[in-house]
Amino acid sequence: MPELRLDPIQRSWVIISSERARRPSEFQVVVTESAPEFCPLCPGNEDKTPGEVLAIRDGYGAPNSPGWSVRVVPNKFPALRIEGNLERHARGMYDAMNGVGAHEIVIETPDHRQQTGDQPVSHLARVLRAYRDRVRDLMQDHRFMYVVVFRNYGESAGATLTHPHSQIMAMPILPQVIETELKSAREHFVHKERCLFCDILRHEIELDVRIVQKNDEFVALCPYASRSPFELFIAPTRHEHDYSQLDDIRIDRLAELLRDTVNRLRSALNNPPYNFVLHTSPNLAAISPSLGDERMIRACYHWHLELIPRLTKPAGFEWGTGFHINPTPPEQAAEYLRRLVVG
Repeated sequence: MPELRLDPIQRSWVIISSERARRPSEFQVVVTESAPEFCPLCPGNEDKTPGEVLAIRDGYGAPNSPGWSVRVVPNKFPALRIEGNLERHARGMYDAMNGVGAHEIVIETPDHRQQTGDQPVSHLARVLRAYRDRVRDLMQDHRFMYVVVFRNYGESAGATLTHPHSQIMAMPILPQVIETELKSAREHFVHKERCLFCDILRHEIELDVRIVQKNDEFVALCPYASRSPFELFIAPTRHEHDYSQLDDIRIDRLAELLRDTVNRLRSALNNPPYNFVLHTSPNLAAISPSLGDERMIRACYHWHLELIPRLTKPAGFEWGTGFHINPTPPEQAAEYLRRLVVG
């Protein structure tokens, strides 16, 4: 029988439609890659991108030249621009402000074919360190209230270039998704003096039916109210509000878990398109007083990663109600992923 489940973090309802249950082999969405005639992100084409803001090199190399292993550049076609002031203003009953922010591309590897699951753990750790360092740097700008890191893999997930890359955007407003997470976390903490995310993780680890993989620092699980089949939630098992505070040793452990998790998805679902999003604390130096004080956010918020395979498409019901219909119960998805043997 179908079941309605409430996500305690996003406060949204999900329909787990067990009568529509589908096996992994029934999801036929496949990512196909063709060799491009020209890739602006490949080594040797550094002059085809804006100048780098960060580059990791093994040895000496001039900026904006080959020899890098991870490279971060401003997006050539940014959604938000770094220059200018916000200039908040009204247009009649409507609000507006200048599109000030930052939009960067993290070129994850010089190898055009080396996707996340192919990258050695040591290299993936470099990518995760680049995220950390850029988030940390962008939060020095007090115009930016929030910094989001995301990765689109596959055309149906929004990727326009096949070269392995992620994106970082800094924005002067707090996304509604994060505002809802903060509200849920704050109210839980006020009533129970505990972190909502820590309570969820503790319960899931004890129950052990939706856990996919874990190590001594991080856990990957299929959320109780998964919005889509094989959705994954990755978080530190200890309380931590800000991803940019991770040290190198813990980033190595995160890289191990992330690589393993991505490869389980690839094996189970024939290399599906997916979106990967990092949810971290707002910029505490720029937050609005209405969000609560810095001490409360440190105590109640818990950074995490969301990895969502694009196996279903929202239609009229989803757009009209805000509900999601998931044909694969997360307990079944977790069990299947957990049992896989991956290299």
